[in-house]
Amino acid sequence: MICPQCKADNDKVIETRTSGGALRRRRECLVCSHRFTTYEYVEKANLTVAKRDGRREPFKHEKLISGIRRACAKRPVSSEKMEEIAKLVEGNLVQFDHQEVSYAILGDLVMKELFKTDAVAYVRFASVYKEFSEVGEFVKLVMGEKF
Repeated sequence: MICPQCKADNDKVIETRTSGGALRRRRECLVCSHRFTTYEYVEKANLTVAKRDGRREPFKHEKLISGIRRACAKRPVSSEKMEEIAKLVEGNLVQFDHQEVSYAILGDLVMKELFKTDAVAYVRFASVYKEFSEVGEFVKLVMGEKF
């Protein structure tokens, strides 16, 4: 770090604490002995979703949670569980280490988590995501072509 007082880049960390979503560090310049505080934050990657029609749009947590809520509407799935599902999916997306993810990967991750949580929510989500157009597709999904 560069000292705000003398502009030297020779310092030592005196103390480190967590502060909300940041790491707070007290530092001391080894040249002029000035003490100062720095904060470190985790940089979130700008993830892009490649849509079915070829468009690309920024990944939005709100849109993910909205789709999960629609699938879980009037089901015994708590808001906390829905938020947990969204966080698990986001965590899996970060592990791919790509700036862009396809709608198919995103949808499959959501389906996998909904399958473990609630069968009806899983089928609801799958019907929209897979664009079901006839009853036979529902039957196939329920009768064995599960995730």
